[in-house]
Amino acid sequence: MTAEVAPLSGSRCQAPRCMSRAGRADAKAGSSSGAMARAWQHPFLNVFRHFRVDEWKRSAKQGDVAVVTDKTLKGAVYRIRGSVSAANYIQLPKNSTQSLGLTGRYLYVLFRPLPNKHFVIHLDVSTEDNQVIRVSFSNLFKEFKSTATRLQFPFVLEARTPQRDLVGLVPHGARWTFLQLDLQDILLVYLNRRYGHLKSVRLCASLLVRNLYTSDLCFEPAISGAPWAKLPVTPMPREMAFPVPKGESWHDRYVHVRFPSDSLKVPSKPMEKSGSPPEAVLLGPGPHPLPCPVASSKPVRFSVSPVVQTPSPTASSQAPLAPRPFPEVSLSQERSEASNADGPRFHSLEPWARVKASDVHTAAAGTHVLTHESTEVPVAFEDAGSCKRFLPDPILRLKGVIGFGGHSTRQALWTPDGTAVVYPCHAVIVVLLVDTGEQRFFLGHTDKVSALALDGSGSLLASAQARTPSVIRLWDFQTGRCLCVFQSPVHVVCSLSFSDSGALLCGVGKDRHGRTMVVAWGTGQVGLGGEVVVLAKAHTDFDVQAFRVTFFDETRMASCGQGSVRLWRLRGRALRSCPVDLGEHHVLQFTDLAFKQARDGCPEPSAAMLFVCSRSGHILEIDCQCMVVRHARRLLPTQTLGGPHPQKQTFSTGPGIAISSLSLSPAMCAVGSADGYLRLWPLDFSSVLLEAEHEGPVSSVCVSPDGLRVLSATSSGHLGFLDTPSRVYHMLARSHTAPVLALATEQRRGQLATVSQDRTVRIWDLATLQQLYDFTSSEEAPCTVTFHPTRPIFFCGFSSGAVRSFSLEAAEVLVEHTCHQGAITGLTATPDGRLLFSSCSRGSLAQYNCADPQWHVLRVAADMVWPDAPASPSTLAVSRDGRLLAFVGPSRHTVTVMGSASLDELLRVDIGTLDLASGRLDSAMAVCFGPAALGHLLVSTSSNRVMVLDAASGRIIRELPGVHPEPCSSLMLSEDARFLLMAAGRAVKVWDYTTQANPGPQVYIGHSEPVQAVTFSPDQQQVLSAGDAIFLWDILATTESDQRFPGPSPACEAGLGTGQLEDAASRASELPRQQVPKPSQASPPRLGICARPPEGGDGTSDTKNSGAPRTTCPASHKAFTPARASRGPHSAKGTSLPPASSEWLRLKAVVGYSGNGRANMVWRPDTGFFAYTCGRLVVVEDLHSGAQQHWPGHPAEISTLALSHSAQVLASASGRSSTTDHCQIRVWDVSGGLCQHLISHHSTTVLALAFSPDDRLLVTLGDHDGRTLALWGTATYDLVSSTRLPEPVHGVAFNPWDAGELACVGQGTVTFWLLQQRGADISLQVHREQVPETVGAGELTSLCYGAPPLLYCGTSSGQVCVWDTRAGRCFLSWEADDGGIGLLLCSSSRLVSGSSTGRLRLWAVGPVSELRCKGSGASSVFMERELVLDGAVVSASFDGSVDMGVVGTRAGTLWFISWAEGTSTRLISGHRSKVNEVVFGPGESHCATCGEDGSVRVWALASMELVIQFQVLNQSCLCLAWSPRCCGRPEQQRLAAGYGDGSLRIFSVSRTAMELKMHPHPVALTTVTFSTDGQTVLSGDKDGLVAVSHSRTGMTFRVLSDHQGAAISTICVTRKECEDLGVEGTDLWLAASGDQRVSVWASDWLRNRCELVDWLSFPMPATTETQGHLPPSLAAFCPWDGALLMYVGPGFNKEVIIYDLSQKQVVEKIPLPFFAMSLSLSPGTRLLALGFAECMLRLVDCATGTAQDFAGHNNAVHLCRFTPSARLLFTAACNEILVWEVSGR
Repeated sequence: MTAEVAPLSGSRCQAPRCMSRAGRADAKAGSSSGAMARAWQHPFLNVFRHFRVDEWKRSAKQGDVAVVTDKTLKGAVYRIRGSVSAANYIQLPKNSTQSLGLTGRYLYVLFRPLPNKHFVIHLDVSTEDNQVIRVSFSNLFKEFKSTATRLQFPFVLEARTPQRDLVGLVPHGARWTFLQLDLQDILLVYLNRRYGHLKSVRLCASLLVRNLYTSDLCFEPAISGAPWAKLPVTPMPREMAFPVPKGESWHDRYVHVRFPSDSLKVPSKPMEKSGSPPEAVLLGPGPHPLPCPVASSKPVRFSVSPVVQTPSPTASSQAPLAPRPFPEVSLSQERSEASNADGPRFHSLEPWARVKASDVHTAAAGTHVLTHESTEVPVAFEDAGSCKRFLPDPILRLKGVIGFGGHSTRQALWTPDGTAVVYPCHAVIVVLLVDTGEQRFFLGHTDKVSALALDGSGSLLASAQARTPSVIRLWDFQTGRCLCVFQSPVHVVCSLSFSDSGALLCGVGKDRHGRTMVVAWGTGQVGLGGEVVVLAKAHTDFDVQAFRVTFFDETRMASCGQGSVRLWRLRGRALRSCPVDLGEHHVLQFTDLAFKQARDGCPEPSAAMLFVCSRSGHILEIDCQCMVVRHARRLLPTQTLGGPHPQKQTFSTGPGIAISSLSLSPAMCAVGSADGYLRLWPLDFSSVLLEAEHEGPVSSVCVSPDGLRVLSATSSGHLGFLDTPSRVYHMLARSHTAPVLALATEQRRGQLATVSQDRTVRIWDLATLQQLYDFTSSEEAPCTVTFHPTRPIFFCGFSSGAVRSFSLEAAEVLVEHTCHQGAITGLTATPDGRLLFSSCSRGSLAQYNCADPQWHVLRVAADMVWPDAPASPSTLAVSRDGRLLAFVGPSRHTVTVMGSASLDELLRVDIGTLDLASGRLDSAMAVCFGPAALGHLLVSTSSNRVMVLDAASGRIIRELPGVHPEPCSSLMLSEDARFLLMAAGRAVKVWDYTTQANPGPQVYIGHSEPVQAVTFSPDQQQVLSAGDAIFLWDILATTESDQRFPGPSPACEAGLGTGQLEDAASRASELPRQQVPKPSQASPPRLGICARPPEGGDGTSDTKNSGAPRTTCPASHKAFTPARASRGPHSAKGTSLPPASSEWLRLKAVVGYSGNGRANMVWRPDTGFFAYTCGRLVVVEDLHSGAQQHWPGHPAEISTLALSHSAQVLASASGRSSTTDHCQIRVWDVSGGLCQHLISHHSTTVLALAFSPDDRLLVTLGDHDGRTLALWGTATYDLVSSTRLPEPVHGVAFNPWDAGELACVGQGTVTFWLLQQRGADISLQVHREQVPETVGAGELTSLCYGAPPLLYCGTSSGQVCVWDTRAGRCFLSWEADDGGIGLLLCSSSRLVSGSSTGRLRLWAVGPVSELRCKGSGASSVFMERELVLDGAVVSASFDGSVDMGVVGTRAGTLWFISWAEGTSTRLISGHRSKVNEVVFGPGESHCATCGEDGSVRVWALASMELVIQFQVLNQSCLCLAWSPRCCGRPEQQRLAAGYGDGSLRIFSVSRTAMELKMHPHPVALTTVTFSTDGQTVLSGDKDGLVAVSHSRTGMTFRVLSDHQGAAISTICVTRKECEDLGVEGTDLWLAASGDQRVSVWASDWLRNRCELVDWLSFPMPATTETQGHLPPSLAAFCPWDGALLMYVGPGFNKEVIIYDLSQKQVVEKIPLPFFAMSLSLSPGTRLLALGFAECMLRLVDCATGTAQDFAGHNNAVHLCRFTPSARLLFTAACNEILVWEVSGR
């Protein structure tokens, strides 16, 4: 759209128009890339299908290659046979100059060798540094051979002969083989190189091949389907699977070869020499097996590795396969970054910023990462201690740049792989990934970059800067490291060109006398540590506009310019040139040249053709060998009569198109011209194939290496590319064409406004760095800009003195004021948006009332502001509380502080001291307020000082001397007063404001012109600087959450660095580990959850029980914290619990684990019994099938579990409920799942349960309030003994070697209890031992028995101490962790410790028994392994050898731990906090949930497995909607999620990416839904506004305020023709608000129609509360009768009201026992589901009026949702999700 404003015009950003050959058929242009990530290779790629092997266009075959039918596979396969392997093969890709570019870690080859033959498989694998390695497998090879560029492996197939005879001919009966090659490990093990991508494959005779696949997943070919869904095994996809007849075994029919084998496990990166201690590099055994793959078909059980390796007697000791992570999407840049897997997604761009996900738990526990079916993700690691010390060096990291060009807009290149674009932005070189929008930078130039060149392999980048004399830098393109810097004899380099190998670099420019000079440098030794040498120099009197080194001969070059085309040659150390005979064309002004490439590869020099273009439209085709013009063509514009646009291009005489650039591919020529068109021509120039119109003259074009994309740049600062297959133009970058003068940020929409000397005002999206609007003025220049703090409005001041307000929604001028006579120099608004201030160059100050829509002028005061003050964001400053206004004036030597409302002068400070250096009085340059609590006013002066004044008294508090060598034009203090930001010349400086010692600033370069403005982003996590371009910097230091200075730091230690992005991926701690971290004494970063209720630092919500205050337990991480007590369903009348045989609902599944319990999970590996608690339920789950059993009965949340040693009895204990005086303990029969005994004794929560070794006794321990220890006999479960303890006790355990001894640990003591039995009586003898002082302060929090007579105890300070139970003494202790040790488990020689920090560590404690006699020595205890989980460890069960186990964390996650593999695989996980919504996909294959933790999770409905997670930091996701089926194809399914900050995000389910972010509301959203066609989104907020927005564009086109003042609780939409209701519309929808009002609307959004149908108001008594909260007002259309509406809410009666829209009256009322908290109507049956705050669910049959009630929830049932098929019902209580199966009635 375009908005005309006088004298300013504004428009939304549009991409160039693309036209096909058929004429002016414009293709729809978009500014976002179609494929946001290279996810097309995941989860696996069918190589033969993708490269269309059957067509032989992108692949090659040689010799005897045929398609045959295989009887075993029952399908077509390729047969390759012949006596000479090298002459009979299939090769992908077709040409060796091309690359497959496959990044998958694993290559799967499905083949069968032909009997009595040899075969060879060649793989060309590229490393991250683009070194090509040939990897070969063959039964021809006798032994393993290795060179720097070649690996040869002998291949063995089911050999049963001695080792020396392993190689040879293929035996008879060779079977189909599933060859799995780990390309990453092959390079790491044998060459110590990092894997980049698979370049090519050659399959040579003699063999049959079915297909090739690549993937980052490790598939198990013999396993598929749901039985393995819960275990860490990735089943084989159906497409890749071999057929197995029913009843037969896969291993009996086929062979599985995995190479390298598990014995070759290696670290995730190449080994480097280090001075680290030995344990720091302890990664397991090194590679020492025979390096050859050996096929085997031996089947294995799951207890061993599912990967079949070489037959080995030790195979059964291997651990399960590495886990399979689920997709989690990064919203880290709000550019939908979906990471690739295991191989770097763009290995040539940023290898230093990528790390294995297997290291995530250790290295990134405090860092948010994203992953998409990946094991390698981009992260930014931060030092765990950096948040406690100021300024890590560096503190800023450049994240993004807005800008293009600077010196020239002709420099833009494709990388050789075609995935990225390289271009200059003034002094910075930017590498932009075109599919994701990611940027990385080459920093070092101090002036504008004038030329760029990239070699053919993409390993060397050359750049020259414009300042005389010119400096040239050579960069390692993979690492971004500057290899060398050298001065050019050319004063200004205007062109650079590399030879294809990178050994020769040529540059062209002017010398100091103005003559053209060509220089050739030798760069071949630079990468090896050598220097650049000048090979030759030559002067020429001819003009040179373009210069290229030929790709076919590195000694030949070509140039063109005014009236000349010359061919150059480097011979010896001389550069010589000769002209091409141009004939009549010698007068042309040539602008660019390009060499023609043949389709089948590089041509011979004799066939090389050179194309040259000119300003007059001529294109000459020159034979380089004969040096003659073969063809001369001229491009002429032809216009349609009366039309402004060119119609078709022809050749004749007359004025031609001014061509500025051209680029060639083997099939076409791309031409850019001054008329703004990019045109694509065939090489015979017969007609235009495609063209795209730009907003300015096209200055450069470049065809991508694959010929499918054409990059174009314009002189107006636009950079984009045309995708020729789709005919869509994608805008990559827009830019101001002159320096930026000022900037302003807006918080709610995340937008940035800038004004520039190019007379434009532009609005940018801070998340994507894309331009949203631009406003252009031809008559006056914009000077300053600021946003309205709360409205979608910005203000701009102009050189004419006008101040205008602009609407961001309508892109137009709203109001204009001209009260100033001079140019506007300052513009700022108060934080509440009530007042606006402006100043001008004549010294006047104006005050405006922004509360008025017309924002009238309140006051204008003359001679207030320093008249000569430059326009700057720091000219005027308003205090953070909005009460004060400060500015420089009336003179340059004074600073004035006024009351912002009254403009009364409060303070005038004279800073005019004599500057001895200059001999002049000091003057003020810029002012800035600090946080209101500090009351500081900062003033920068002309004498290089920053003075800190007291804003009330004017007293100088401190002074920062010598802060900059030149005046500071802009300064800003962060909201927490930690960082002071200054613009100093061409640099940005960051100071430690809190340190009085003033250690000096950090200085950041990159700008080539003075920085005009600096500021912090609204979230204080980034820095913006503006001058020649706009730079966005990440702050790498932690700003201690969102604290406001002064004040205590929240419970978020070493949490999110401010450099982390606004929207991040799912927390790293939620991802399974794939490799054990290196043991280290250093503490890994902790995950900080700053915006959630901190409970032990792990983010779990802590809702306290009502009632008397409880005693605080110092070891709080070990205490059970029950959820809010709720009144049970049996305490009210009117409930109807159904008999078991006639229940309408059956509990099918529970999603979640109670992480606030302790020891509330049990697992027995020998029997497979696995149980855990979720609220009031005991959940027994089959790990193989995922089937669940649920044991209800507890009246309150279960706190702990214990399994008898015989595994026949399970004991569970719960807290005290409101209906009972004692806590309930239930004893269950494991085999039958029935409760056998119900006992109670403790009046407070039971903290621990334990069975004696002989299972004859059960001990129960009360919490620190009850302090009761009770013994029960398991024969009858009668109470045997009970003791009141003198102090809180945190753990109890029986001695496994002596059933008559147990021990307790608590505050500073260990208590040993001896059981003495006399007949039926049991007495207890107590022996207490104090903890020695050497152990340190703290409580004992955990214990476990080791080898007799050892007892291990953990403390709250992280110590582990060892006791001799016979002597009653502590003889050893060591520091095991930084946090409290909450869990200890021990076998004879290994100890597992779990802490409140989430660390799980494995210790070797074998020598401890000997130390009992020899004395203390902690050095004998060492850590073997470490894993970092997502929260405090609260429960664990391991096998007898402590090799594998299951661990539960306070974050509500259960992990499967394998110490042998060093992996942690997530088994059970739910939301950390309250679940706010459940929605279902149209096909009912998936459902999605959202929660207070900011996550949106997509689950597979059949298995309730988590498949996708979207995470937004520091925001709660409050509502969710799934697009309807009719909105498009299944792959276009989308989710709309509403957040607490008023934002609405649209996520693509199929692409696992965020498509759109908008801010339709100023406050938190409460509900959201799609229209029935899916094109419109309706959202409601807590202020009662309903916004209607386009789901594709994000534009809000209607806002309804009828419910204003009361939160919108429900919006329900149904498709209905509304003629019978007297209105027109296709959708009928309603909105219900908290004031008991319901509005019903008919709408047709395509016609922008919306009409009120009915308005309902329901009475409410003065006080109606449920559990302390007002029940919500809920309404829904009846699915079985579209004229009916059902309503529940607060009222005089507890009831459901049924209203008939046709009759306009209430037709029925259904009584309820309580006020309803949730409502759902079944689409298929006449069932109504209602949830109550009394933890009860009611199902009502509306046909018969009968009802059934169901218990099982632990909290208020605030959510219930039927699936579209009505087969399932989902209910949610806090963070628990229960899935019910609706039975037929």
